[in-house]
Amino acid sequence: MSAKWERESDASKGTLTFEIDTETVKKGIDQAFKKTQKRITVPGFRKGHVPRTIFNQMYGEEALYQDALNAVLPDAYEAAVKETEIEPVAQPEINVESMEKDQPWKLTATVYVKPEVTLGDYKGMSVPKQDTEVSDADVDSELEKKRQQQAELVLKEDAAAENGDTVVIDYVGTIDGEKFEGGSADNHSLELGSGSFIPGFEDQLVGHKADEKVDVKVTFPEDYHAKELAGKEANFAVTIHEVKEKQLPEMDDEFAKDVDEDVDTLAELKEKTKKQLQEQKETAAKAAIEDAAIDAAVNNATTEEIPQAMLDDDTNRQMQQYLAGMQQQGINPQMYFQITGTSEDDLKKQFADGAEKRVKTNLVLEAIVKDANLTASDEEIDAEASDLAEEYGMDKDAVLKALSKDMLAHDVEIKKAVDLIADSAKQDLPAKSDEEDK
Repeated sequence: MSAKWERESDASKGTLTFEIDTETVKKGIDQAFKKTQKRITVPGFRKGHVPRTIFNQMYGEEALYQDALNAVLPDAYEAAVKETEIEPVAQPEINVESMEKDQPWKLTATVYVKPEVTLGDYKGMSVPKQDTEVSDADVDSELEKKRQQQAELVLKEDAAAENGDTVVIDYVGTIDGEKFEGGSADNHSLELGSGSFIPGFEDQLVGHKADEKVDVKVTFPEDYHAKELAGKEANFAVTIHEVKEKQLPEMDDEFAKDVDEDVDTLAELKEKTKKQLQEQKETAAKAAIEDAAIDAAVNNATTEEIPQAMLDDDTNRQMQQYLAGMQQQGINPQMYFQITGTSEDDLKKQFADGAEKRVKTNLVLEAIVKDANLTASDEEIDAEASDLAEEYGMDKDAVLKALSKDMLAHDVEIKKAVDLIADSAKQDLPAKSDEEDK
């Protein structure tokens, strides 16, 4: 086969010109005739037995060309792609240039391919310094969280509710005097100050006692997930049944044993907690360095315009993975959209917003794999399959059936590119503030 690829200037698309040889065309026409022969009826012949010569006299061989082309085109296009070593990212737009009798058929295809990447620096990237030190205050804060979790709720007798207390309430919400879906509940436990209700709701219960009725007025946020309620004023008729306060345990050895059965003293719990926090900080620091270094490498690279098909594929893949994760938690897509008050289009837009960055990052990492000549050994590919099997609770053979060796090798090589960038990064930029991280 003789195939030619002409890329448009500064674009990730071009024209693929190729031919289908006469022998392949003949086979395609034969195949098309056998298929057509079964369907047609010609006087004097049993259905499905009309001779080829009679068919050609009546209809002309050209009547078989479209079916023949449909039969042979996929393999011919694939062979042309392989010959020209291009990487299409979407279905091509095929144009027939000529289909002459006893001649090779000539076709062109408008093809979108992976954008070309021009790498910049990707080693020795400057990243913000990461704090991995664990202070005594960090340990105390973590133990206080555990202490709060061990708290018991005790009824407050004839005492007003304060932030941090839990109230048991009935409430009925109305907008313009009409009840609305999800706006009512009985015997609901609400921790004041938790921020779990609409802004302003919890504040208006502070200072009230059990058996009191409170008229709460709030305005739903403009970005509220249920769009029909967003920005609207609502009234809630609230009845307080109980007010409970937290009773915290003493921070002593008994508390330590209640929190962790593997320790006997508070000192041991503090030591273990410090070690756990240290591991968490180091893991978070590694991830932050990796993210910052990759972002720098991606920003240093330039790519041609990314075809919309690549962005759409990424968006759909991210959506499916997210919904599959919800499904594993027992929440099907319909239930998810009902709970969140969103739609499939909302979720698609959410993932589409980051598609360009994700796709460009992957393109740059693939370019680094080639530039640094990173390869995956058979042992590394096998280990990757084992890791995936363990992660998803699958049999290793099932993973190897679902994913080709090339796909597993690609994942290994991308991880190597990430490690190359991150391991060579230099922490010589000021540490990010909490505000910058938000």
